[in-house]
Amino acid sequence: MLARTTDPIVAIATASGRGAVGIVRVSGARLAPLIDAICGRALKPREATYLPFRDAGGEPVDHGLAIHFPSPNSFTGEDVLELQAHGGAVVLQLLLARCLEAAAEPDAVTGRPRLPGLRVAEPGEFSQRAFLNGKIDLAQAEAIADLIDASTEAAARSAGRSLSGAFSREIHTLRDALIHLRMLVEATLDFPEEEIDFLQKADATGQLARLQAQLAAVQQRARQGALLREGIKVVIAGQPNAGKSSLLNALAGAELAIVSAVAGTTRDVVSQTIQIHGVPLHVADTAGLRESSDEVEQIGVARAWGQIESADAVLFLHDLTRADMPDYAAADAEILAGLRQKLPASVPVLDVWNKQDAAPAARPAEGIAMSAKTGLGIEALREQLLAMAGWQAVPEGVYLARARHVQALAQVETHLALAAGHLAAQAQLLDLLAEELRLAQNALNEITGEFGADDLLGVIFSRFCIGK
Repeated sequence: MLARTTDPIVAIATASGRGAVGIVRVSGARLAPLIDAICGRALKPREATYLPFRDAGGEPVDHGLAIHFPSPNSFTGEDVLELQAHGGAVVLQLLLARCLEAAAEPDAVTGRPRLPGLRVAEPGEFSQRAFLNGKIDLAQAEAIADLIDASTEAAARSAGRSLSGAFSREIHTLRDALIHLRMLVEATLDFPEEEIDFLQKADATGQLARLQAQLAAVQQRARQGALLREGIKVVIAGQPNAGKSSLLNALAGAELAIVSAVAGTTRDVVSQTIQIHGVPLHVADTAGLRESSDEVEQIGVARAWGQIESADAVLFLHDLTRADMPDYAAADAEILAGLRQKLPASVPVLDVWNKQDAAPAARPAEGIAMSAKTGLGIEALREQLLAMAGWQAVPEGVYLARARHVQALAQVETHLALAAGHLAAQAQLLDLLAEELRLAQNALNEITGEFGADDLLGVIFSRFCIGK
């Protein structure tokens, strides 16, 4: 549920631990009495002032910078006070406690508490206030958390573009075009006796086609942005001693997994996130797939299949030095049948032929030939992994997006396709056309939050850090 949005709130806005500077942030209405109690004076708006932060007895808790951002010209849209102190955990806790104490103290003039109801903020509540007060939309609010959590430079830059409103502007452009088209349809429904065919005269069919083309472009960039944020899960699968652990080490550029000539060395899943052109790939090395009487190895094989079933892509690793052996080829065919049975058709399986250094004359009919030992073919495999992930865009043109954004855009695509069918039928299905356009607009509104439900907002903002 949404937090109480009228309460004044306070929180430590910097990460826990030692640091040169730490920030305590307060947001609410009419902060002047609290400012006077802690700072001992009024503050000029948006001007940093160096002064002591005073306790109840007038003694300094610490010395630092105080900045007052009067409403509505602040991050949250409310009055905001930022106290920038030394970054020790004890100092910041003392300052936080002093804010709560001073808020409850009676004002010297009115005798009432200086700032009634001041409480510690919940995760994400400052950003939630900014959203509710119209300072940012929901997509921009999510971009704040994504910028903090970004694991690559490309993801950070893309999150910055989303925070600046690039993604939201695209959504608003689509929404405005959709509203205009809805207006034409509603006019036709409201005035059926008119001789003028509003839809034909206004080229409604062309407008809808252009809207679908614009949507396709936004979807493509959003999918790339979702890849930058979420990445994909890649599972390395194959028979024992094919070189799966060596391949993981080669892709990661580090000795993460134990490598041995003894078949069945890998008993458990070893995972590592790697970056290829800024795109995170979560790669899992699994136990060799084979029948075994060893109880521990059986558990490893079962876990391997569990990883495979949740994969976004599978690297099916083969051993070139054993490719001509009938038993080996039969076992590979059995594994492939299992992959086809357990994986959806949408999950790609890439054949990768390892140990080309030991079999330089071998040429597989399909897939990538490489050597985890020498690095031969690793770069080609990296590029193929990006292609499997669906990466196409130039990172500088991408804004960060979330899975829910991609899903909402897919809903818009479905509704517009249905609308195009109803429009082609002309007047007989105009009611259905109007309904599909309305549903398409609702799906767009979910992205920026114009019609966000309270439970959706609660889930999104609760995942933020305290003080944001």
